[in-house]
Amino acid sequence: MAGGRTSDIAALHAAARRLRARAMRSWPRTGERLPALIFVSDPARTPAPDVIAASLPAGSAVIFRAFGATDAIEVGRRLKAIAVRRKLILLVGADERLAHAIGADGVHLPERMAARAGAVGRRRPGWIVTAAAHSRRAVLLAARAGAHAVLVSPVFESASRSAGRPLGPTRFADLARQAPIPVFALGGVTLHNVRRLLGSGAAGIAAVDAFINPEARKLRT
Repeated sequence: MAGGRTSDIAALHAAARRLRARAMRSWPRTGERLPALIFVSDPARTPAPDVIAASLPAGSAVIFRAFGATDAIEVGRRLKAIAVRRKLILLVGADERLAHAIGADGVHLPERMAARAGAVGRRRPGWIVTAAAHSRRAVLLAARAGAHAVLVSPVFESASRSAGRPLGPTRFADLARQAPIPVFALGGVTLHNVRRLLGSGAAGIAAVDAFINPEARKLRT
């Protein structure tokens, strides 16, 4: 990966760590296991997730979303090898069997599956279980179900086809500060706007396009 892109990711990681340091005062035990920066893969937008994973700083996380791809185990095992080498956390989106098959560190559940968080945790002690949430109600449901953290989206305007109306930093902060579990900001987060999340209570940053958008090379904190 180009040096400029690598330095941008490092800068985004530094910003995420600043967020995490403030927020995790409320979650001293949970915080030890959670990353500051999460790369969320997407088959259409990130067809080579291993290339991006290989540029992530130690302690970051990858959420591998295969969506039933026929080469999911092959790609997943490559990601696992990179995760071990670079000391990353590897989660698999929605698919507990795939996560187990590739030796992942846990799963990330879509909002519709968040109620399964506790059951997954009981079956797989030691796994990290996160969930997606798009509202305060969804955050509370995921917390009650046993999720360790939630990725709340969209915070800003997002390129995702499924993204709804963005919360904006003020509404996101209100939600994050009142959440009973750590909250990650997802949806349109870049080096350009991450400053707007300082003091929001976010436990970190999750993103897709921030790792691939050429415009991110021009942005600096």
